[in-house]
Amino acid sequence: MLEDFVDLLFREILILNVSLLQGGVTMGSRGEYGCSVDELRTLMEYRGAEAREKLDAEYDGIEGLCRRLKTDPNNGLPQDKDELDRRRAVFGANEIPPHPPKSFLQLVWEALQDVTLIILLVSAIVSLALSFYRPPDDGLGAGSDDSEHEAGWIEGVAILISVVVVVLVTALNDYTKERQFRGLQAKIETEHKFAVIRGGNQIQIVVNELVVGDIAQIKYGDLLPADGILVQSNDLKIDESSLTGESDQIRKSPELDPMLLSGTHVMEGSGKMVVTAVGVNSQTGII
Repeated sequence: MLEDFVDLLFREILILNVSLLQGGVTMGSRGEYGCSVDELRTLMEYRGAEAREKLDAEYDGIEGLCRRLKTDPNNGLPQDKDELDRRRAVFGANEIPPHPPKSFLQLVWEALQDVTLIILLVSAIVSLALSFYRPPDDGLGAGSDDSEHEAGWIEGVAILISVVVVVLVTALNDYTKERQFRGLQAKIETEHKFAVIRGGNQIQIVVNELVVGDIAQIKYGDLLPADGILVQSNDLKIDESSLTGESDQIRKSPELDPMLLSGTHVMEGSGKMVVTAVGVNSQTGII
């Protein structure tokens, strides 16, 4: 009797734990949008026919995914600031934190790795060591010229000064170029705009303002700023060599291969995509 009671109690606890796990972790992480960040990241790892099968099996197709994300393929998201902020809180902002810049001392160390400079340093050290070395007197009265010997260190010091100047100039140039590059990159990120549909209207927004669920218009020449799934295409071809290394242009269509990755270039055609991953959760951010 006691064993039956313990067995029943154990089963109830197990059922309760499973229910809490399903509702509190899986559903909780999905929130109001029906998709979690991890699920969307996993989805974007599929390619070609496998991606289409995954969409059909688990999301009821591209239209079903749009319904989960509460977006309309034709009208896009509403122009509601609170709604957009909620999506950034759930799925993240479309920003990738830059790598910390190298310090001046790090650049100095890198400049010192040059083989020619290493040889010059060794030569300078050897020259200095020899300049302070005095051979023993052989007793024949043929000692070396003291003035010439005392001036022997000048050559070694001159080489050292030359190496220091070259290293400092190289490091300073690299430091200046890196700061200019970061400034240019920050300017591009704040000024680069992309076409999206919000509230039924096509508008231009800064790429940092893209959110998951946005319907983005893509065309020839665009650099994709986020991961997405194609909802409509017109002879669309993508260059994915920056991510996959493949030089061939990939034809994209909602029926055959709808997966679009951030950091890739539109080489031909046009289309619309629903944004599924931004910032550090996109393929560019993961890499």
